[in-house]
Amino acid sequence: MNPSGLQGTLAGRPSWRVALLAATLLSACAAGSDRGPRSPSGQAVTGVFGNYLVGRHATAETDTRVAADSMLAALRVDPDNPEILARAFLATLLDGRSDALRLARRLPENPSAALLLAGADAQAGRWERAEQRLRQLGRAGPIQVLQPTLLAWVQFGRGQTDAALTTLRPLVEGNRMRAVNALHAALIADIANRPRDAERFARMAVADQPNPPWRLAVLAAGVLYRAGKTQEAQRLLDQIAAGGDDTALAALSAQRANLLANRSVTSPTDGMAEAYAALAGALRQQAISDLGLVLAQLSLRLRPGFAPALVMIADTLADEEHEEQALEALDRVASDDPLAPVVALRRAVLLDKMDRLDDAVATLRRVGAAYPDKPQAPARLGDLLRGRSRFAEAAVAYDDAIARIGQPGPRDWPVFYARGIARERSGDWPRAEADFLKALELAPEQPYVLNYLGYSWADQGRNLDRAKAMLLRATELRPQDGNIADSLGWVLYRLGDHAQAVTWLEKAVELEPRSSVINDHLGDAYWAVGRRNEARFQWRRAAALDPEPEEAPKIEAKLRDGLPDPSANTAQRQP
Repeated sequence: MNPSGLQGTLAGRPSWRVALLAATLLSACAAGSDRGPRSPSGQAVTGVFGNYLVGRHATAETDTRVAADSMLAALRVDPDNPEILARAFLATLLDGRSDALRLARRLPENPSAALLLAGADAQAGRWERAEQRLRQLGRAGPIQVLQPTLLAWVQFGRGQTDAALTTLRPLVEGNRMRAVNALHAALIADIANRPRDAERFARMAVADQPNPPWRLAVLAAGVLYRAGKTQEAQRLLDQIAAGGDDTALAALSAQRANLLANRSVTSPTDGMAEAYAALAGALRQQAISDLGLVLAQLSLRLRPGFAPALVMIADTLADEEHEEQALEALDRVASDDPLAPVVALRRAVLLDKMDRLDDAVATLRRVGAAYPDKPQAPARLGDLLRGRSRFAEAAVAYDDAIARIGQPGPRDWPVFYARGIARERSGDWPRAEADFLKALELAPEQPYVLNYLGYSWADQGRNLDRAKAMLLRATELRPQDGNIADSLGWVLYRLGDHAQAVTWLEKAVELEPRSSVINDHLGDAYWAVGRRNEARFQWRRAAALDPEPEEAPKIEAKLRDGLPDPSANTAQRQP
């Protein structure tokens, strides 16, 4: 397939997937009202049933603000309905509202309510009550992972340091979450001024992790530093700073004194907040965003302004295209927080999605100026400009990013690949080809690079045998990728192997049935093997699937005149 489809631009979709017509009809909407929840059409919604339906749908859409407004409105009308009460509690918790604590007291059997109440008890110093709530939760589901860590922090709050470490020790020695539990044991020992225990647990936390997560590495480094192991601590932060992701900006020398010397976790409630945030992050990686959002909000209850939790909440809201709410979450991160530059990069992406490109560009330029030897900001700028089809400008931004890399390594292939796309789309094929070859040198098995370069050569009639070998390998690496199957079919078509081209292009259409380019290619292959009626059917489909402006007249011409003799379409092989 034409590899411009691999640019990674963010496709938009409506914030409400399904119109709640039933809610509008069944709840006596007051269209002229200026207050209260509103339906997707903007009409004010009244009545228990209408508010309930709007709240249910908003919860499914992670529109936490509308969900909380609607469920609270329904609860005011029917305050004793257990279903509405439970959903109102969840909605207010997800939206970070104070109502959640009030509602939690009416839900003695609700695990999330128990966690919220246990946190409130801990904040008030009611450690015995907090421990009772946690022990009553049972050990099912995610609570099974969280309960021992939370109990350890509550025990520490009661002054029982030995009991807290005893609670965590079996999990440190054999649990699948051993790194996280070892980290919490290290943090407890660190606050209790037990440097030997703190050092031992911190080493265990990072022992089996060649690339530990940023938060784990930073906390472990601080514990080691305060235990007198300065070089080990610095090596951990050096490893993070040398990484290619955004968090590298949060481990540079400017932040190190604060990261190492000052405890980030200073109390049991801080530790409980860390536990919630860690599990929320793990669930987010597994695409379990709803529970992750609950845990992130529980973390914020214990530790207002906690940057890792706020970033997680913003990312979840942004995934559901609630950009304004995501920005509001990021605005709560302190400007001097170590994660501030990471937050700025995320802000730029959100601003771009909101069509505030100038603000996004200005944000990225500020970050780039503040970190002149780091490529993250100019690389992100290139991505934004490329997504707006400003390819020449994007290439210049990638030039800046690559200049900052110095000696590129395997992890740097994406920026060369991205610059190659920008150069190819702006008409600079020789330098684009050089970038694709460099990306393959850094990552020889990268299927997207194999596909883009192989397809480009096929389209130009160059290096067809090498392109075929590359695309065969790409299909092995990504057997269910319709774009790669299309590229292989196209190079076979250009080589004159029309029967095999049909086989691969039919597979490509099965995988990507709404691609104009792929349907067009299959039409060409059908024509070449004499299946003329099927060829015209595919061309008609291609014409109906919003082809690129320059391709539409070509498709119309084929529908009118067909194609020349198939042999004329076989490219001349070039070295």
